[in-house]
Amino acid sequence: MNMTAIVVAVVVIVVIAALLVWYFTRQQRHREELRQQFGPEYEHAVDTYGDRGRAEQALAQRTERVAALHIHPLTGDESARFGDAWRQVQTDFVDDPENAIRRADSRCSEVMQARGYPKGDFEQRAADISVDHAEVVEHYRAAHALAQKAERGDASTEDLRQAMVHYRTLFEDLIQVETRQPAHVERG
Repeated sequence: MNMTAIVVAVVVIVVIAALLVWYFTRQQRHREELRQQFGPEYEHAVDTYGDRGRAEQALAQRTERVAALHIHPLTGDESARFGDAWRQVQTDFVDDPENAIRRADSRCSEVMQARGYPKGDFEQRAADISVDHAEVVEHYRAAHALAQKAERGDASTEDLRQAMVHYRTLFEDLIQVETRQPAHVERG
């Protein structure tokens, strides 16, 4: 082999190695960004999809979907109106906890719609809110599971109380008026 062929082979190997390092570094950085954005929801997605790559693709697709939805914060008046309605739900919990749980779910859905989240099945709503509210989406899932248990007549008073706590955590996060930069917006 002549010297030129050896130099070309070495250069090709170095370029391929550099591209591989760049690719895997980029993948790792993307993975860490998703973990930071989605928190525990990242692991939930990995468990759901059974594969880290498929989960990351699904999370990236969620982010793109939500970016196209034009999600916006509530106005002060809207937040106050929803807050008043929520206080009534909590008051009603004492006398009729099962109905209060149904109304808590409805109030959370109403706030989501007022903020720009579309109606849809529960899983789609949970996926949508996970983009900007990853820290509370697991409360939404827990509340929903307990509400379904209540619908079947299998919920204890403690289950209903826990459902209300979970719904309240989600509700309070959703009605925040301050303008915070949504997680799905590119940061410079």
